[in-house]
Amino acid sequence: MTDANAASFEAFLQGWMVRQRGYLDELLSAQQHYQEMQDDDDVRQLINRVICHYGQYFEEKSKIAHQNVLLVFSPPWFSSLERTFLWVGGFKPGVSFQVVNTALEDLSEEQKERLSLLNQETKVKERALNDELAKLHESVAAPPLVDMARSHGRVCFSRSFMAEEGSSVPSTFRETLENLVANADALRTNTSLKIFQVLRPAQIVSFLVAVAELQIRIRSWGLDKDSQNGGQG
Repeated sequence: MTDANAASFEAFLQGWMVRQRGYLDELLSAQQHYQEMQDDDDVRQLINRVICHYGQYFEEKSKIAHQNVLLVFSPPWFSSLERTFLWVGGFKPGVSFQVVNTALEDLSEEQKERLSLLNQETKVKERALNDELAKLHESVAAPPLVDMARSHGRVCFSRSFMAEEGSSVPSTFRETLENLVANADALRTNTSLKIFQVLRPAQIVSFLVAVAELQIRIRSWGLDKDSQNGGQG
């Protein structure tokens, strides 16, 4: 069942990445021709479609987490490089602020202040999720691994523990872990949406371009590296 779940999500991800590249082309075109547009309606529609695109990813991810939540913490559909960026089963919400600061050079002082406050709020929520994960991890891991869960939002289950998932692993443990992933995904999504509320449409386009380019670049590098290492992802 685990292999079937992983294969199903990997097939979805391959198609999703194809669409991701298509949206990146549209975003780059909108970024290039933004000044020529008469109003923001077309741009806003594109932004909404990209948001829905990411929403589809999180919807499919929630399904795989429900089927086997441990897969989300060590996803075989990601390269080894991509997995180094994992935090509670996905990217750390704070990364979005790093992308904003790198991609946007025209932020007003008011925008910078609002983003700084939002970043601080996000860090508090990240730490709370780290602590929850560490408490859960205490029941199955040695103290150093608990510290890793608290500091980095990662779990380090043994191969035997991973193999037991769905059989002897308590259902309450799986349900709690699944809720943690859901809460982390909600924080990822809500953080991005709150950032959008601070930015102008043209800035949102630039932000989405930077996010997509970063994701595609990391995935490409990671897959190439794994291929050179004999396919060991």
